[in-house]
Formats: sequence, C-alpha cells, structure tokens
Amino acid sequence: MRRIDIVGAGPGALDLMPVANRTLVGECDLLIGAPRLLDACASLSSAPRASATRAADVARELEGATWRRACVVMSGDTGMFSGTASLLEHIRRTPSLAGCRVRVHPAPGSAALLAARLGRPWQDWRFLSAHGVELDYRELFSSTRPAYVVTAGGQGPSGICRALDDAGWGDARVTVAQNLSYEDESIETGLATDLLDRRFAPLTSMLIEFPREAGTPWPFDTPGIPDEAFERGRVPMTKREVRAVALSKLRVARGDVVYDIGSGTGSVTVELARVAGPAGRVFAFERNPEAVELTRRNIRAFRLRNVRVVEGAAPQVLEGCPAPDAVFVGGSAGMLGDIVQVLRASGARPRLCVPCVSLETLSSAVALLGGPGFSGLEVCEVSVARAQVAGSHHLMRANNPVFLIAAQMTDEDGCVDADGGAFGDAGAGADEHGRRS
Repeated sequence: MRRIDIVGAGPGALDLMPVANRTLVGECDLLIGAPRLLDACASLSSAPRASATRAADVARELEGATWRRACVVMSGDTGMFSGTASLLEHIRRTPSLAGCRVRVHPAPGSAALLAARLGRPWQDWRFLSAHGVELDYRELFSSTRPAYVVTAGGQGPSGICRALDDAGWGDARVTVAQNLSYEDESIETGLATDLLDRRFAPLTSMLIEFPREAGTPWPFDTPGIPDEAFERGRVPMTKREVRAVALSKLRVARGDVVYDIGSGTGSVTVELARVAGPAGRVFAFERNPEAVELTRRNIRAFRLRNVRVVEGAAPQVLEGCPAPDAVFVGGSAGMLGDIVQVLRASGARPRLCVPCVSLETLSSAVALLGGPGFSGLEVCEVSVARAQVAGSHHLMRANNPVFLIAAQMTDEDGCVDADGGAFGDAGAGADEHGRRS
C-alpha cells in the first residue's frame, strides 16, 4: 500500500523539526512542499522533489508521479492555519489516492516557540491569521484575551498596529517576532502606537495583549445603568429604565455598528457600546458642545474604546460613517424624516428606535416607522415610578411617560411626511432622547 506522510516542519529552522519528521523526510521517494521548505530539507533527502503550496497542486503532483512513500512538508504545525485539512480532503476526493495510507505528523509551531522565548504559557491565547488573508478585526476585537497573529505573507505588523490605534487600542502591548528560529531572529515589544510606522521583515508573527482595564462605575453586564453613575451637568438624561427597554427594542448584537443620534450625556451611547462589545463600533452624534463634552467624559469614565463622538447636526453629520445595524434617534431636532432618507440613501437598512414624550411626536413617528419602507412596528409606553423617602414612609414619584417606537428598515422605498420630515420632540418642549429635566 502506498503511503503519504504529511509532516509539520516546525517554526522554521531545520533543527526544530521533530526527529521523527526528519526521518520520514529522509525515507520518502517523493518530497513535496513550498520552495523554502524543500530547500530547508535538502540535506535530509535526495528524493525527487516537487514544488507546490496549494492543496490542489499537491494532490496533482501526488497523482501524476510514481512513488511508494511520499512526504508532504507543511510549514509550522499541521493543525494551526495549515493547508493540511484541505489536502486531506483533496486526497479523499482523488480516486487514485483514496486507497493510500495517510498519516499526519505534527510539529511545534511559531506560537509555541514564541511563548518559550518569552518564558510564559500560551494556553490562554487566541489564534488569528493574516497569512495571505485580511485579518478578521471583528474577531480580534471580540475579546481582550491575548491574540497571537500569524502575519507572514499578509498584512504586516505595522498595518495591524495602525488598526489597533484607530480602534482606540493604541496602548495595547504588541510583541513582534521576526524570522523566528533563524540566526537573524529578533523579538521586539512595544505599544501599538509606537510600532505603527515601523518596517518589519516579511516572516513575522505577533502577540497582541490588551491592557487590563480598571473598574468602571457599573461592573455588571446588565443594562439600565443607574443614573447617578453618569456625569450629567445641565444636560438632561435618558432614565435608566427607558434605556433598558430601548436596548431590547434595538436588538443590538456583538460586533454591530450603532448610531446614537443626539447623544446628550452619552448614557445611551455607553449602554450601546457595552452591548456591541469590543468588536462593535458606536457613533455618538451630538450638536450641543456641552453635551459633546459630557458624552466624552462618560465614555472615558466607563473606559470604552469602541465609541467615536462626532460633533454636528444630523443628518449632515452622518455622511461618511459606516452603515449602521441599529440607530437610536433620541435627538432629531425635527429632522427624523431627513435622517431616515439619508440612512436609506446610504444603503443601510438598520433597526430604529425613537423615543417620544408628546402625543404629536408619537403620531408622526408611528406614521413614518409604520409606513412604507419599514416592517415590524413596535410601540410601547414606559411609565416609571420610583420610591422616595417621605419622613418615615416611602412614596412613589412618577416620571413622565416615554413612548418608544421601533421598526426595521426594509428595501421598500420609504416616505416622509408632507412637512419634510419634521419629527422629534424638539418642538414639543422636550430635550434630546425625549427627556425632561
């Protein structure tokens, strides 16, 4: 029976390839691999060689040659960002190879070697690849656990450090390993912001360690953060119970792009950013300079890095921002219809939630979100009363009711009201987000 051995070459230098794997290379009568790996194994085998890197090409070489024991050399470890799985599938689908005995022989990869060089364990690392592919930044920012990234042949460490800095993680600790295992090996550690303009060798990998954040004013995952956890100043704020219900109406998922139009104090912005997570992006739009500064201070207090505050009036300020998955329109200044038109023109089809405090605004918003271009209209009233101490008793004190209107924008053409989309609470004596002082 013919035999195919798929062997891991290890992190690079030949002396780090397992002895058993080197023996297999020496015993084969056909050696297949990338040119760099074939050159590295030249001292081990005098067998005919075939240069191939793609699994389909390797399978063709195996099918077209005469051999009894073939050896396919894979870079690194056969189980880590390797072509081994694809090659096994090609072998199974090739009739002339299906009857061969196939064995996979692993080897330590670059991650294990870097961990050893750093003198630390690596069982808590995450593993991502930018090796000939675009790095999945949503996955990178989905957790603050250390991330090991293979970058050889793909986006280099400088570009990844720039992306980290753009996402608010410029203080991430980055270790870049160049030519790991070779004589010119070098390992350098610094902050992402210090490495984004550096030049690195083509053969690199990197370890990204996100800083551990100190405590925040609300250490729990549940929404409805207490009002007193936010700095407020003179800007009215959406109350905690309304925020909690609004988040459920928006259906924000991890990694979503979310707009908070009319951010006010930033209380809704903070709640949205916590739900969207590190992989998400929240844009807080606000035209009031005092409210802009309050939003920024509350974002800093909660140590959020996935928020961008944009000063200006909607809908003009929305231009150039990524298409959102969800939009909270708390302060439209009578421009809700125009905001919807701009969102639709951009190609976005987000879910919207609009708070209202007056019946007139409620009627207009229901007409818009319940009309053409929207589906699944939801309308609810949030009436909240809180107990307050009155002598030796507790009495309930009610807040003004707030109506929440939510719907999903669809591909169907939308419409605006005859007055040009004059929706919102600005003309009804209410502030952004339908709030009262």
